[in-house]
Amino acid sequence: MSRASVSSVTKEPSPAANPNSRSVFGDVRRKVTTKHGWLGDYDYGWLCLPSLPTSRRKQPLFYGLDDELPLVLAMASGLQHALALLPGNITPPIVIASSLVLDPATSSYMISASLIACGILTLIQMSRVKLWKGYYLGTGLLSVVGTSFATLSVANAIFDTMYSNGTCPSTVGANGTTTRGPCPDAYGMVVGTSLICSFFEMGLSFVLVRVLRRIFPPMVTGTVIVMIGADLIGASGMLNWGGGSNGCQARPTSGIFELCPTIHSTHALPWGSPQFIGLGFLSFVSIIFTELFGSPFLKNASIIVGLAVGCIVAGAAGYMDGSSIKSAPTITFLWVHRFKINVYPPAILPMLAVYMSAATEAIGDIAASAEVSRLRVEGEEFDSRIQGGLLSDGIGGFLSALFTVVPVTIYAQSNGIISATRCANRAAGRWCCVFLILFGILGKLSGVFLAIPSPVIGGVTTFLFASVIVSGLRVLSLVNYTRRNRFILTAAMSFGVGDLLVPNIFNYLFEGVKNPNNGLQGLFDSITILLSSSFLISGLVAIVLNLLLPDYESEKDEGEKSAEVERDLEIQM
Repeated sequence: MSRASVSSVTKEPSPAANPNSRSVFGDVRRKVTTKHGWLGDYDYGWLCLPSLPTSRRKQPLFYGLDDELPLVLAMASGLQHALALLPGNITPPIVIASSLVLDPATSSYMISASLIACGILTLIQMSRVKLWKGYYLGTGLLSVVGTSFATLSVANAIFDTMYSNGTCPSTVGANGTTTRGPCPDAYGMVVGTSLICSFFEMGLSFVLVRVLRRIFPPMVTGTVIVMIGADLIGASGMLNWGGGSNGCQARPTSGIFELCPTIHSTHALPWGSPQFIGLGFLSFVSIIFTELFGSPFLKNASIIVGLAVGCIVAGAAGYMDGSSIKSAPTITFLWVHRFKINVYPPAILPMLAVYMSAATEAIGDIAASAEVSRLRVEGEEFDSRIQGGLLSDGIGGFLSALFTVVPVTIYAQSNGIISATRCANRAAGRWCCVFLILFGILGKLSGVFLAIPSPVIGGVTTFLFASVIVSGLRVLSLVNYTRRNRFILTAAMSFGVGDLLVPNIFNYLFEGVKNPNNGLQGLFDSITILLSSSFLISGLVAIVLNLLLPDYESEKDEGEKSAEVERDLEIQM
C-alpha cells in the first residue's frame, strides 16, 4: 500500500467520502451547507498564528491528492500558492517592459496577461488527460506554472543584440551615453520565436524518460539553474536595488538617466544612493523577519510581505509614482494590447535552449511534487507524469505565446507550500488558478505592481533570484563528485562564471568579418547570444561533455586500487 493511500483527513472514515454513496449534487450541497464541509478537521491556528523561532507545534493532518478537502482550507492554500507565484510572475514582464522602454499602459497589460495565462495554463498542467498508448497531458499533481526566468535571461541578451544592430531604436548622446527608445516589436519577435520553438519541448515529451535523464542528469540541470539565478541577480536584481536598470546605473553626467529612475521622477537620486540601498534593504529584512516570526501562511507569502513593507515606506516617503495606477484600467483581459508576432531568426537557437532548460527544470520539479505529495517517484505511473508534464509545458509555451506571454514552466515554489501546509490536493491548485486569473483581471492591481519603486523590486527579486541559485545547489548536491563529474562541472562553470564576470567578452567575436549577408549575420547574432548567456553556454558544455566523456562505474583511491592489485596477484600465485 502506498503512503498516499493511508493519508486520511479525519480520524474515522466518513461514509460521504465514498464517491458512489451519493450524487455529485448531494456532495456539493453537503460541502457548502455543513461545518465539516467548510472547515474539516484542519488546525487553522497552526496555519495562521505567528510563531517564535524556537517554538514547536504539532503539525496538522496531511491531505493527499484526492482526499476530500474542506472549502476554507482549499481557498486558503490556493491563495498561498497564488501569493507565492505573484513575484515570479510579475517580475519578468516588469523587467522586459523596462528593458524595452514600454509605456505604462502596455507594461501594466503585460503583468495582467502573465497572471491570467498562468492561471489558465496551471489548470491544464494539473489535469491528467489520457491521450493514446499510455501518453498523457498534464502531471495530475498540484503543479503550478509561472513565467520562466530562463526566458528573462535570454530575452535580455536578445534585446541587447536588437538595439546594437539597429532592429530597435537608440540614440547616442554627446557624452557617449546610449539611450534606448521604445521597442514593442522586439517583444513580439521574442513571443513569436517562442511559439515555434515550443514544438521542441512537445517533441521531448515523447522521448523515453530514461533517455532524458541520461541527457539531463542533475549535473546539467543544477548547473543551468545556478547560472540562471546568478545571471538574474547581476542583470536585474542588484541593479534595481541600486536604483534602476534602465541606463541610470551607468551614472551618466547628463541626459534623462542622470538620476534614477529618471531626472523627472519624484525623489530622483544618483544610482547607488544610500536612500535606494536602504529602501531595498528594508524589503529584504522584512522577508527575514517574516521567516522568523510569521505564521506558516505568511512565511509562504514572505516575498509579498517584503514588497508590501517596502511600498508602504516608499509611499510615505514620496518615492512611489501613482501615474501607472491611474492609467491602468479597472478591468482587463487578454489581447487588450497586441504585439506584432514575428520570428527573429537569431533568437531561435537560444530559445530552443530555453525550452531545453525548461524541460530539465520541469523533470526535477515534477519529481519533487510527487515526493511531497507522498506518491512514488519511480515506475510507469511516475514516468507518465513526467511525460504529461513536459507535453503540457510545451503546449503551455505555445498557448502562452498566443496569450502574448513569454514561455511558462512548472514552478518549484509550490513544493515548499505543499510541504509546509501538508496539503497536496488539486482542489487547492484550482483555487490558486481562480486567484491568479482574478489578480490579472483586476487591472488596477497590475498598475500597483508597476508603481513599486525599483529599489523595492531589487531587494525582493535579489532574494528571489538567490533562491533559484539555492535550488540549483540542491540539485548539484545529488551529484557524485567523481573526477569525471568534477571535470565536467569545471569546464561548464568556466564559461558560465566567466560570462557573469565579463559579460561582453564575446560581443566582438565576428567584427573581423566584412559585409556579411543577412543570413550569415543572423547566424553570428545567434552564436553571440548563445555565448553571452551564462546558463546557455554552461548547460551546453555540460551536456556535450557528459555525453562524450566515458562514465566509469566508480572511482577509488590509490589505497583501494593497490589492495585490489595485491589480491589479484595473490590469486594468480
